[in-house]
Amino acid sequence: MVVPVIDPHSPAKDSLDQQAAPARVWLRLLWMFLRINLLTSSGPASVGLLYKDAVGHIMSETQFVEAVGFSNVLPGSEALKLAMFVGYAAGGMRGTLAALLGSILPPTVSMLMVTVAVQSFSDEPWMDGFVHGMLPAVAMLILFAAWKLFGAGSHVRSRRLVIAGLSLSALLLGVPTPLVLAGAGVLGVILHGVG
Repeated sequence: MVVPVIDPHSPAKDSLDQQAAPARVWLRLLWMFLRINLLTSSGPASVGLLYKDAVGHIMSETQFVEAVGFSNVLPGSEALKLAMFVGYAAGGMRGTLAALLGSILPPTVSMLMVTVAVQSFSDEPWMDGFVHGMLPAVAMLILFAAWKLFGAGSHVRSRRLVIAGLSLSALLLGVPTPLVLAGAGVLGVILHGVG
């Protein structure tokens, strides 16, 4: 087989480089989201890893903050919405598909394996105790993530407490979560100013 030799200064070389660049972006997005979804099991941890990998490399910090904000306000899985935003910012629709594939494969395969294992042991007497033992641990993971997001170690300002209290009240009154988040964002602009 004869491999054609391409002059490095020819337009054909530039065309090949332009065709290879999107493929590298898509592979990078696929690998980035596969890695993040294999290494983390919670939203806040994955956001931290994604920030490290994305900001300054494939998007600006402002774009990332917008992505996290919108992914929290819109309905559905935050991880998938964030993958779509980052994927589109880096590689258009094909980048979106690569990021989604990287986000969907790890939890889908692992949840399928767990489901098969749980179903095969569902009649075992110890399984009920196992599930009941996990409930407090899951609750603590959620509380720990909330504590980290709220800024546990930093000075908690009264404005944060006002927003948190009003948000909790709205949730207890049955206000839909996206409306609570949007309202908290508006209240944040009012209390903290625009910049």
